[in-house]
Amino acid sequence: MTDTATELQTSMAGATITGSARAEAFYVRVSGFDRPGTLSGLLGILGSCNAKISDIEQITIRHRLILGLIVELPADSECDIRHDIFKELLFFAWENGMQIEFEVVDTKHSKQKPTYAVTLLGAQLTAKDLQAATAVISDWGGNISRVVRLSRYPVFSYELHVQGGDLQNMRKHLLATAASHPNLDVAFQVEGIIRRAKRLMAMDMDSTLIQDEVIDLLAAEAGCLDEVSAITASTLEGEMDFAESLRQRVARLEDLEQEALDRVWQRLRLAAGAKTFLRVLRRLGYQTAIVSGGFTFFAEKLAKQLKINHIYANQLEIVGGRLTGKVLEPIVDREGKATFLTELAQREAIPIPQTVAIGDGANDLDMLEAAGLGIAFCAKTAVQRAADTSLNVPFLDAVLFILGVSREEIEAADAKDGIMNNRHPIPSIN
Repeated sequence: MTDTATELQTSMAGATITGSARAEAFYVRVSGFDRPGTLSGLLGILGSCNAKISDIEQITIRHRLILGLIVELPADSECDIRHDIFKELLFFAWENGMQIEFEVVDTKHSKQKPTYAVTLLGAQLTAKDLQAATAVISDWGGNISRVVRLSRYPVFSYELHVQGGDLQNMRKHLLATAASHPNLDVAFQVEGIIRRAKRLMAMDMDSTLIQDEVIDLLAAEAGCLDEVSAITASTLEGEMDFAESLRQRVARLEDLEQEALDRVWQRLRLAAGAKTFLRVLRRLGYQTAIVSGGFTFFAEKLAKQLKINHIYANQLEIVGGRLTGKVLEPIVDREGKATFLTELAQREAIPIPQTVAIGDGANDLDMLEAAGLGIAFCAKTAVQRAADTSLNVPFLDAVLFILGVSREEIEAADAKDGIMNNRHPIPSIN
């Protein structure tokens, strides 16, 4: 075959070369069992002819390597020298039991398309779940350029980098797909510096940071659980004004002894993964805040125990060691939560796009909307429909995967700090 031929094909050890003999740029793809020195060996061969490397990507799955390089050979390279380089690369692959392919590529850079990070999460993600999400991406013009597994515990999670497509429709239909697949949660974010530079985490307390609704536990102490819990459920769904419903519920606690608050504190249960979640946020330098329509008595204790930086909650009026049935004004309501988030971000000099808010009830909606990223956590239906992202697995540390932190990174940091990672956390307060 002459050097003017349009196609050059060579095979050895399952490898192929396809392309123009006079082409200057090639995609080199190597696959096989991962072993030390693979990339170094390839670069040594390419360096011998002054090749330019314009791109490298490598992934390893269960000790199997997939390595890709964009290689540009000098324009004045002789054809025989190029053939020698190909032969050396082919021999290197054969000697190491690997497969290698070459393909002519165009090195002209097209306009960069916007990139999105789509995180798929679930206790068990089936092929049907994954296919449903990826089909939406394809249907609305997105191209998946990369897939990374973030965790296998406490949930399976994968991060997809998606380029191009119809942003609004892709997001809308991905969230709808998640709603119709009980085992699938989807987070959709614009990929970029802001996404990886979040600095403030604002959390609701009841049914978010903790598993319980404190007002219902207090009502049980006062003997009025049924009527209070009915009002609580209606409020969380957004059927009642929060401030008025809180006044109604607290009024039923009149004359309850202060010691009941201590008994309730002992019964509270942290959300599974809460300690891991907050420990990692501290490592990342986050400011953290409890922003709650609940009560300062419990928020202050949680903040002290979990090293949370800020709290904003309602204060029960106590006179003579008993609850008066009143809440001190102003009441922390839906609008107040959002205002506190924005004011706290301003005080800490944190741009709003670098804030995250997590909540479960209608009272959290304004805060979720105000934050750079709003996450509905095991939330009521109305909240799931309105939030940027809905997370239904009951593990608070799964939020870390939405932020792009992998389980391996969490466990490596814990091991470095001498922390025994508990794979079956017991969600207790004390």
